[in-house]
Amino acid sequence: MADVRIKTIKIKTGVVKRLAKEKVMYEKDAESQRNRVQKYKDEGKDDHDVRKQEEVLQECLMMVPDCQRRLVKAYEELQKIIDTETDLNTNEDYLSAVKVLEDAKLQLPGPGQALQHFC
Repeated sequence: MADVRIKTIKIKTGVVKRLAKEKVMYEKDAESQRNRVQKYKDEGKDDHDVRKQEEVLQECLMMVPDCQRRLVKAYEELQKIIDTETDLNTNEDYLSAVKVLEDAKLQLPGPGQALQHFC
């Protein structure tokens, strides 16, 4: 039935959109934390405070590859559905899914690249 396919496309589209957004946010958080660590070092803060901020940075950095792995998987699943259900190519949700895939492609590792590790 067409509604089941459309519903699946809507759900998978939302997952890809959310994961792409999450990855960007984790990268921004990591960069912000990296700047905070550098600021603490420049200000000569206590070693304990600097180490604590470095621990927070490492936690942020660990989230990026995890999020990217989940994004790759969700992207491939949605792409497979889009490739399979070409008869829906005039449907608004189908077209939205194609657009989300195009946007999310920027967050995927390029050809020959491994998943990003920021550590």
